[in-house]
Amino acid sequence: MSNTLITPEAEAPQEATGAAARTLAAAARRRALITGIGFVLIGVYALWAFGFGTKGGVDAVFGLTVSGSGPEVGDLDVAARGTAIAMSILCMAAGVARILLDRSKLARRLSAAVFVIAFVVAFLSWAIAGKQMSFAGALQNTMLAATPLILGALAGVIGERSGVVNIAIEGQFLAGAFSAALVGSITDSLYAGLVAGAVAGGLVGLLLAVFAVRYLVEQVVLGVVINLLVAGMTGFLYSQLLRPNSDKYNNPGTFDNWAIPGLSEIPVIGPVLFDVNVIVYLMYVLVAVVHLALFHTRWGLRARAVGEHPTAADTVGIKVLRTRYLNVSGAGLIAGIGGAFLTIGTVGTFSKDMASGAGYIALAAVIFGRWRPLGAVAAALLFGFTKALATSLQPLQTPIPAEFLQMLPYIVTVFAVAGLVGKVRPPAAANKPYTKG
Repeated sequence: MSNTLITPEAEAPQEATGAAARTLAAAARRRALITGIGFVLIGVYALWAFGFGTKGGVDAVFGLTVSGSGPEVGDLDVAARGTAIAMSILCMAAGVARILLDRSKLARRLSAAVFVIAFVVAFLSWAIAGKQMSFAGALQNTMLAATPLILGALAGVIGERSGVVNIAIEGQFLAGAFSAALVGSITDSLYAGLVAGAVAGGLVGLLLAVFAVRYLVEQVVLGVVINLLVAGMTGFLYSQLLRPNSDKYNNPGTFDNWAIPGLSEIPVIGPVLFDVNVIVYLMYVLVAVVHLALFHTRWGLRARAVGEHPTAADTVGIKVLRTRYLNVSGAGLIAGIGGAFLTIGTVGTFSKDMASGAGYIALAAVIFGRWRPLGAVAAALLFGFTKALATSLQPLQTPIPAEFLQMLPYIVTVFAVAGLVGKVRPPAAANKPYTKG
């Protein structure tokens, strides 16, 4: 039997730890309450605006066949008013569940997913009441919009996990897009263009690493400056070289889609996921590789150690500065592939400032995904879907102004990061230069 004496000095740290735990629990409970009430209030608004605001007796028709590929699938007809009402009530139920089941991480994620899906269905039922929208086409456009966002988000995750905030994703996109178009046109090889786009993004990443790691420049300001620099350079070269000689220097073409036998025949999702071009398949591979490498390899352990506590990492022999150089430059390669997709993966030509803020949305996906590759992918798909939705709804002459539809992806980005994420903690050493004492 132990007669260990607990002194007041020993009790003090225990009391402090207990108080801190209670404070964190109270804060988490408060966030759950605010988020849940927010879900309920938005559900009430959806019930009033979309449910009761939809004319009765009309259907909303969702087309489920991807034009030009995949099997023929019949359209889905739903009663617009009834569906909008049911989905609005489901939004409110998700809010109540968020409040009552806050202790379960799975319940929190499911309630958020149910809320988002229910709200989107309620909105669409109202917006296309009496009309038909190609839902499969919107999913196909989602993949086109989300692919560069996913690649940029992977670059952001690697950089921040290593302690460097990669605001320069936008510049890496532009450099990759420009180089892919130029080299692909000159060499008449799309694969050469893809390699050039990746290298250009890697060079921008190396530039970021040199000034952030070697010269200790404030990383957020540095990233913005690099974006402006690359935008200016590519814009100048476009106006002086590519635009006057578009057939010679700005006509690389695009990759053809490759349909995977069997998988591409799956109704609805088959053509969307498995009848795509080589860059999308490469994106699938990179998502798996980055996730597994970051959390299941020695490299990933060292990268996360450098991003959380570089002093401790240095003490055990990890070369902090070299790790940051390599990881930020490698992340730039991935973002450069995303930039190449903007030209040789979709439209086939480069245009001035064609990234249009995609790099910043990719950075928002990093935060929304809590600095985890799979979370960032989910966030990028959400943002890509809103962009695809705006594109699909514009020709239908819905009650929503066209200007609002164009703003929709950015509005969703702001609300998702501010409202759905809650309080998150970035890697502890992100945006903190490291110098040996």
